[in-house]
Formats: sequence, structure tokens, C-alpha cells
Amino acid sequence: SDISCTRLGGICQPVRYICQDRYLKDKCSGSKTRQCCMPQAWSMLCAGHHNRVRACDAYGCGAFNSQGNGLYKAVDLVCDDYSIINTPFSGSLAGPVSRKDPAGYQFDGVKLLHCVKIFNIRPYRYSGPVTQGEALGYLLPLQEQFPGITSHLELQMCDGTDPSPFI
Repeated sequence: SDISCTRLGGICQPVRYICQDRYLKDKCSGSKTRQCCMPQAWSMLCAGHHNRVRACDAYGCGAFNSQGNGLYKAVDLVCDDYSIINTPFSGSLAGPVSRKDPAGYQFDGVKLLHCVKIFNIRPYRYSGPVTQGEALGYLLPLQEQFPGITSHLELQMCDGTDPSPFI
């Protein structure tokens, strides 16, 4: 099945074909010469910032598979409190999401079809179609609960894979 590629917005094709952006390995069925062509990278998520992964601070590191309470299965992108968050790709919103950390703090966000979750934001809406680059919501402040933390949004793939190749 090619679902691992298509749910990300890619197309499985032989690598001898031209791919306008980049190929992702191990997302397509069949021969290893078939790879997932991603037509374009995700747009800048945080207004005013290029997609930049959060470095380590007193509360952990923002890179995928960084150490903490187990391996971190998301990527944190630096963003200023209350900054506008843009939709990374065209698609549809699939409802609200939330999670709690071990200390009991709740983090809210929104899920996009192709199963991408974005946390630490207040979305303007939770359903309907969205266009790449459209204002999705704004970043919630983290400083009140975590003084000194680098403000960031959390980007997570539903299947636990690394979103880094898209940003």
C-alpha cells in the first residue's frame, strides 16, 4: 500500500521520474526504486519565523527523537507567543486534539487530515477545508507554566514518524 506516502500529500513513483521537490524513502510499496515524491515542502508555520527547530532549554529539546521522558516523537518549531500559525499544507481540519504531560498540564491544538497534529495553539476553527499558508490560529503562551522555555508549537505525525523532512 502507498498510504504512508499519499496521506502526506505525496505520490509514489519511480525515482527515474522528476520530482519537483524531494523524495522520501520507505513510504511506498513495491520496489525500492519507487519513492514518495513530495510536491512541495510545508509552508512557514509561524508568521515571522522560518521553520526552525527549538534548541535545548531547561525543559528539554525540540528535535525529533531527542531524549527526555523517552524518545520525543514530535518536533518543536520556535514561535513567539500569540503569533499567527499558518496552515502547513492544503487539506481539511479533522477536529481538536489535546494531550496531558506527566505533571498534568494540558496542551491543546488541532488535527489536519493526513494526520498531522499541531499543539500549543488556539485554532480559529476545528473543521472544514484549509489552504496552505492560511491563518490557522495563534500560539498559546507557555511562559506562565514553564518560565524560561523557548516559545514553540509542537508538530506531531499521528503515526509517530518524523515530520522534519517536511519543514
